[in-house]
Amino acid sequence: MNSKSVSVGISQPFDCNYIEGNKEQLLVIQEPQVDAALFEQLLAMGFRRNGNAIYKPRCPNCQACQSIRLNVNDFVLSKRQKRTLKNNRDLHWKVSHTSRPEHYILYQRYIDERHSDGPMFPASQSQYDDFLLSDWLPPMYIEVFDHEKLIAVAVTDDMAQSYSAIYSYFDPDYAERSLGSLMILIQCQLAKSLGKRFLYLGYQIDQNRKMSYKRQYRPYQILTALGWQVGENLTPLSR
Repeated sequence: MNSKSVSVGISQPFDCNYIEGNKEQLLVIQEPQVDAALFEQLLAMGFRRNGNAIYKPRCPNCQACQSIRLNVNDFVLSKRQKRTLKNNRDLHWKVSHTSRPEHYILYQRYIDERHSDGPMFPASQSQYDDFLLSDWLPPMYIEVFDHEKLIAVAVTDDMAQSYSAIYSYFDPDYAERSLGSLMILIQCQLAKSLGKRFLYLGYQIDQNRKMSYKRQYRPYQILTALGWQVGENLTPLSR
């Protein structure tokens, strides 16, 4: 990052949404003005975006949240990922830069039917807007279609050298299609085709089943005290 200083605050501890019984605490950027260039530098330091807020876990007794990213030029498809692409050849996708009512309708179904035990249930329009939209960096939307039917959306931040995967959701009737994986593969493919370097996937949390899948995309990089390191001691992928 350049020599400009950045104001950072710290939240009060609160109950962790990912590991039961733990307390969570966040570093929060408190700059009055943020743009895509600054945000991309903050991503490389392990920060994420939630609405207009930029944060990074700094929990007093836990380091479970690990920032994870892919170098899209190094990424290699696994056998399972190749099957996912093959099994979804009948679908098509496009990029949109406009939020539309169909997005929220699909999001609401996804949250209410697949994540009714999570902190985002029940879904609401205001919660959707506060979570995914940003005044200083309007996201792009990768839309996946079955013929003319919208079945999945990957909300993605677009920076000069990288994409950041904010959140993806899909029609629960298509659960067997592995659409979550498909959207990451599309993001990776699109980023590479546009000459970008990285796809940021957020936080890998090994102790949380719903947040532990990101190591399946390889070779991944984890942010450590020594900087970004290529993942080592990899566990075997299921075939």
